[in-house]
Amino acid sequence: MSSLCTSQMIENSPDYWPTEYWHELDDGRIQCDACPRACRLREGQQGLCFVRARHNNAIVLTGYGRSSGFCIDPVEKKPLNHFLPGTPVLSFGTAGCNLACKFCQNWDMSKSREMDTLAVQAMPEQLSERAVDMGCRSVAFTYNDPVIFLEYARDVAIAAKERDIRSVAVTAGYICEKPMIEFFSHMDAANVDLKAFTETFYKNICGGSLAPVLETLKYLKHETDVWLEITTLLIPGENDSDRELDEMTLWIQEHLGFDVPLHFTAFHPDWKMMNHPSTPASTLTRARNIAQKNGLRYVYTGNVHDSNGGSTWCAKCGQLLIERDWYSLGEWQLDSQGCCTGCGEKLSGVFEAQPGVWGPRRLPVRMI
Repeated sequence: MSSLCTSQMIENSPDYWPTEYWHELDDGRIQCDACPRACRLREGQQGLCFVRARHNNAIVLTGYGRSSGFCIDPVEKKPLNHFLPGTPVLSFGTAGCNLACKFCQNWDMSKSREMDTLAVQAMPEQLSERAVDMGCRSVAFTYNDPVIFLEYARDVAIAAKERDIRSVAVTAGYICEKPMIEFFSHMDAANVDLKAFTETFYKNICGGSLAPVLETLKYLKHETDVWLEITTLLIPGENDSDRELDEMTLWIQEHLGFDVPLHFTAFHPDWKMMNHPSTPASTLTRARNIAQKNGLRYVYTGNVHDSNGGSTWCAKCGQLLIERDWYSLGEWQLDSQGCCTGCGEKLSGVFEAQPGVWGPRRLPVRMI
């Protein structure tokens, strides 16, 4: 049995949804080709992600149309600062994950191995209708990585588009090329979690690899119209050195450009890294300064109270464009075309004539 899968049987799983990305091996196993983990499964086995499994000699998605719960969040919480600011987004996830990050801060869902976690049912049409009823401008696949339930996320995005609701992927970008092309063809925005900038960190702390994530970032920026932002959670002593931050932000500038927003967020002890200290605000400020020195125009701090680091400033004249206090918007100095009212410089992003007024609220939602 491959070390990349579990031997837990799936006979009692409620749903088996067909998938496309797999192939048969000479030894009788089937390899899942959704992500670089390439789990090789015998009948009845699940991949490490928990929701993709072998059933009747095919790889299926279990739990299609089922979620761990739904909430309306401010879109800034994803985090997305240049995509429909101030608007509400209907957010949900499932269970499981294709990485094994020791610092996971949604571990109760991403590390779940219980189908009971997926207690809430909502088919794509029902979910998109609920988003409309609640006044949401978008739906977000978040809390755990949508790569592992890409067929469900795709179908939700298709149903949402029919109702003029946009789709947001919050992902680690750990996905193979063919499913990547299909998945992101249905997304309007993505926040990719660039967890660090060394293979050592990805291998030892996440159980994965950096290289596929960098390929995803380049694909999103240069081959799609998906609005892209990046998040890096800074963990003291692990991925926060000046050298690593310098190399990472120089890579972003060279390969993705100056205008991709970058969010540095603070770690707090969780899951299997309870003995690590929380990230001080000064670390985030230091990282922001390094990124700005390397030419990145829109660099943010998160998980700390820092209005300066959380707000958007004009890259040309320095005027405050979008004031943020946590997830609350304050001063707004963009015209109806998304340009600075001071100098006319266009702000990169997806903006409407007026900001939303949702505020910092988090509202649990029941499917009806």
